[in-house]
Amino acid sequence: MRGPRGVPDVLAAVDLGSNSFHMVVARYSHGQLIIIDRLREMVRLAAGVAENGRLDKDIAARAIACLQRFGQRLRDMRADSVRVVGTNALRLAHSKQAFLERARAALGHPIEIISGMEEARLIYSGIAHTMPDVPGRRLVVDIGGGSTEMIIGERFTPLELESLQMGCVALSERFFRDGRISAKRMERARLAARLELEPVQVAFRRRGWDRAAGSSGSVRAIQEAIQALDPAARAITPAGLARAIDYCVEVGHIRELNLEPITEDRRPVFPGGLAILAEVFAVLGVKEMHFAEGAMREGLLYDMLGRLRREDARERTVRAMQQRYHVDIAQAERVETTARAFLARTRGPWRLTDPLAELALKWAARLHEIGLDVSHSGYHRHGAYLLENADMPGFPREEQRLLARLVGTHRRKLALEGVEELMPPWDRGAVYLIVLLRLAVLLHRGRSAAALPNIGLRATPRSLEVRLPSRWLRAHPLTAADLQQEVEYLRAGGIHLRLGRRRGRAT
Repeated sequence: MRGPRGVPDVLAAVDLGSNSFHMVVARYSHGQLIIIDRLREMVRLAAGVAENGRLDKDIAARAIACLQRFGQRLRDMRADSVRVVGTNALRLAHSKQAFLERARAALGHPIEIISGMEEARLIYSGIAHTMPDVPGRRLVVDIGGGSTEMIIGERFTPLELESLQMGCVALSERFFRDGRISAKRMERARLAARLELEPVQVAFRRRGWDRAAGSSGSVRAIQEAIQALDPAARAITPAGLARAIDYCVEVGHIRELNLEPITEDRRPVFPGGLAILAEVFAVLGVKEMHFAEGAMREGLLYDMLGRLRREDARERTVRAMQQRYHVDIAQAERVETTARAFLARTRGPWRLTDPLAELALKWAARLHEIGLDVSHSGYHRHGAYLLENADMPGFPREEQRLLARLVGTHRRKLALEGVEELMPPWDRGAVYLIVLLRLAVLLHRGRSAAALPNIGLRATPRSLEVRLPSRWLRAHPLTAADLQQEVEYLRAGGIHLRLGRRRGRAT
């Protein structure tokens, strides 16, 4: 049964985590997502990111091989809608463009690199949609390979979000790299985790929660290890964590971690994850935690479903930013309407067929004046800074960067520095969206509610002809002057703008 409002039959989410790569495939049926396949491979990508940010070639090759297997499964299952996200290891890696292009070819889908806060939001969504919907607040802790996300939420709404720079791979590499486990090393690892947790301790304790849930392979392995040591244990508790730490110190080496839940590929990162969770319990005063099956990949599926059913988190974020930065909504709507009309007439010649083209253009139009809340002088640059650095729920980093480039170049001299650093196809396509936004803003500079005249547009790959009624131009000399100046500005960006006059009255 095909889902309503164009929801595809089969959706898939791929999580390129710092420790493991996960893929989950679901079928949409009768208003529900039914999981039909899962794949997981431990890649330990975080261990391949050096201090200088370079990605180790061998680990990169292992990652690509894994993604080729994932890609084959996606093609076999004919998934109609797929999202692929990278997390902390890819956030930290430098010079990753070549890897991302190879990864895209292996999977057959582009990769979005998301912020830690967006990762936290998606994790909470995955858990909230897969656990019983009970009253009260829920603390969620997800220990990844390179970062740990903590969230307090109520039902489906996150109330407190945090992403900390500590993960089971990073901490294990730092304190247990040679495999030896001692009480002294464990205490140093816990101290490192404590230092990361200290800045968020007050906010989380003040918010409070009624029950705690943990997600990720580390939390599962810890809970099952505690149960293996004490079959009567039904949850993770401070006593159970202490027992697991004593066991690790007693055996003294990761190769001696012979409990069945601690699999061979889990052993190298188990001590780091255990140290983190023990400090989460100690710093926040957690009394009991249960493992939750849901995780970020399930959150991705529900986020995709929301987008397809017009419940896009990005739309909510844009509306919230408009309110926060006191945007002139009427002016933003005028600019958006004109920019989207221009896109409809240039989409073919400029190859702007990607759905994100229209989305990015409309969001940029709605947010192009947010910098005015900082200062009128150079407000386009202030707006770009806000868009690139703000926490924007629903937006992958690359989409934020694209919006920042559009807003940052929508007026004055055309500075395209940084545009070529965007991911394809926006390293080339963004300049066309910039041109359309600039023209829409220019034509509405007077902030008048009066309708624009009938405007003729004709585009070629490197040029745009704009034709306006002669009478309208004579009645709007400042706009005519701005258009003449725009010819010079766009020439610097390699776009030839031609201005023409058309006979007839303005409408």
